Amino acid sequence: MDNKSISKSIILGVSLLLGLFLLGFFIFKGLKTFSDRDRVVTVKGLAEMNMTATSATIALSFSFSGDDLQDRIKQTENKKNAVIAYLTEIGYAKNDIIIGNVNVTDREKYYAWQWRGNQQVKEKIDRYTVGQRLTIQSKDIEDTENKAAQIKLDLISKDLTSDVITNYSFPELNSIKPQLIAESTKNARIAGEQFANDSQAKLGKIKTASQGRITIAGRYYYDEEEITEKPKEPYIQKARVVSTIVFFLE
Repeated sequence: MDNKSISKSIILGVSLLLGLFLLGFFIFKGLKTFSDRDRVVTVKGLAEMNMTATSATIALSFSFSGDDLQDRIKQTENKKNAVIAYLTEIGYAKNDIIIGNVNVTDREKYYAWQWRGNQQVKEKIDRYTVGQRLTIQSKDIEDTENKAAQIKLDLISKDLTSDVITNYSFPELNSIKPQLIAESTKNARIAGEQFANDSQAKLGKIKTASQGRITIAGRYYYDEEEITEKPKEPYIQKARVVSTIVFFLE
């Protein structure tokens, strides 16, 4: 056999060995990858975030009832003007006061059945109820409750007693949703890495992920079973989400 034939045989043999080595390597990797698919860890990531109100309003409402509609309307108009005069005295401009429409309720029946002891009796009721509502923008969101309480006391002292309530407007939930989800995912990864370290493994890629229901705690919403602590301030709401993520373990 000449040198040329020997060289070809050596090259062919080396190529065959290299091919068998690569085939075995890829088979090993494939089997390992297949087996690693069963090695996963499921963790939950919690994220909570406070949302501060962007605006606040104070609403004042009052009503009168009786059988003479025009007299009740006039009585309501007089009280409205007196309340507006008081609000301007304490620093609110007339343009800042939103005057709602006069609301008239007409009860066609002048009588209603009421329980007296163990029996029902027929009692006369006022036919008309006339209501009015005024709304003002709060100048200091954090001091809205104190200001509303002072207004209520002042109106009582002036014989202008009214129902006084506060309302707050908060940012849209979608404005903080991406940050909330990112934080919950981050916290889930931290928990997964701890588990992987304890198992002498390495945390891999995400296999599956699911976002839990976003809950809100505050004056307007309260999920007692999930929120850890309800905000004490009425102008703050707490948003909460728990994401469930399944990671591969390597």
